[in-house]
Amino acid sequence: MPQFTTYDGTELAYRIHGEGEPLVCLAGGPMRDAAYLGDLGGLAAHRTLILLDARGTGASAEPADPATYRCDRQVGDVEALRAHLGLDRIDLLGHSAGGNLATLYAAAHPERIRSLVLVTSAGRAVGVETTDEEWDKAVEILADQPWYPEARAALDTIGPDTPLPHVLEIVAPFAYGRWDEAAQEHAAAVQHQMRWEAASAYHGEGAYDPEPTRHALTRLAAPVLVLAGEYDAGPTPAKAAEAASCFPHAELVVLPGAGHFPWVDDADAFVRPVAAFLDPEVRTVTVDGVRLAYRVRGSHDAPPVVLVHGRGENSTTWTHVVEDLAADHRVYAVDLRGHGLSDRPGHYGFDVFRDELGGFLKALGLTGATVVAHSMGAGAACLLAQRQPGLIGRLVLEEPPAFVPLDPPRPPAVRPEGPLGFDWGIVPSTDAQLNAPDPGWHAGLPAITAPTLVLAGGPSSHVPQDHVSSLAARVPDARLVTIEAGHLLHTDRPDAFLAAVREFGL
Repeated sequence: MPQFTTYDGTELAYRIHGEGEPLVCLAGGPMRDAAYLGDLGGLAAHRTLILLDARGTGASAEPADPATYRCDRQVGDVEALRAHLGLDRIDLLGHSAGGNLATLYAAAHPERIRSLVLVTSAGRAVGVETTDEEWDKAVEILADQPWYPEARAALDTIGPDTPLPHVLEIVAPFAYGRWDEAAQEHAAAVQHQMRWEAASAYHGEGAYDPEPTRHALTRLAAPVLVLAGEYDAGPTPAKAAEAASCFPHAELVVLPGAGHFPWVDDADAFVRPVAAFLDPEVRTVTVDGVRLAYRVRGSHDAPPVVLVHGRGENSTTWTHVVEDLAADHRVYAVDLRGHGLSDRPGHYGFDVFRDELGGFLKALGLTGATVVAHSMGAGAACLLAQRQPGLIGRLVLEEPPAFVPLDPPRPPAVRPEGPLGFDWGIVPSTDAQLNAPDPGWHAGLPAITAPTLVLAGGPSSHVPQDHVSSLAARVPDARLVTIEAGHLLHTDRPDAFLAAVREFGL
């Protein structure tokens, strides 16, 4: 493990996981070996995680002065690590008790923070604390779990003389959204990962002075993401919101079904908002309670174009198209629900995507924008254009479904092995609608008033080409262009795709 020397001569170690720009990660516990963070549920696929072993934990040396275990005394360790890494500014993540250290560092060195992520973070540094009574009340959210009565009874055995290792063993079931085998294994590891004698010193007297810290944070210009678990008792989402209000530019995201270790409860649900937040090219907007990620390029005052991907894809499928169109347009490429870095609420369908696309356009003030959409996204855009004719200025439909019943119908799809970049529930939902669409969807095509370009992929496409041509014939102001490319025109023949779109007037 790489090492560096901190301000008082103590040798500290850190682990490196993943690829991409570095993300410095501070463990909680307090004073727990950073090994428990793992790869943060796969976040290492998006960023290089720099996992600091706090002094006296993991591979880091014990300090000569035990008083330096105190949280505020470790701010210098984070600054020494930043200097060691040669970074002018850092992206910093703190979990639980480590969130206090991250907050104190941000208050002391606001100019060194590029972005800050606080994961189920205790708010002692800003004066937001959870009393024992509040914690006891909050865990009642888990009362329907089969293990709850026995675990709740065990809480009553905790007294002032109960050893800390035993306390953590008793409260462990309440720290996870699901007390399953993975959670139990993760919880058990604490017994050999904690620096027990240092844990009580971490929050020791004098560690925090909330009022000056809150004042110092007013100088923090960096964006802050505060993640709370729906089932976490400390902090609860309400407490996390209170702590978030102490930062000038903070966003609160509550992870459904998650506890204090959200990457253990649902790795994908944890990674998506963090990866989106940390990516400078990705922004988010909430539509009907669903957090949507999108990418934007081009001049602010240029005409807007919205790109909508197909099923199983995401905004990155438009990379080549974006580079071209952004020369003279403001280009927005959205991740629809269930795809990419957007939320996966578990409710899908062409009509759902239609309403979501409409909400996206309205939320960003994009009424009258040109919409370029592929396959499933084209189906949603088509339905939106007929329901709200004034919302879309111009419409490009690449290999759209015509919403004519498929004959033969698609058989039940079998989920591929391994992780997917989208929610599999989208497939059966949309297949059912392709097999037996709402009759009004095809009948409503003449209601589309936007000038429309329909792009067909030719005989090598799996989409029936007579369906595509029939759709174009029913839209009053539509023209049909065939590009011999199969279903993926914009990726397999991007130059021909762009030429057609440019000729259409973009």
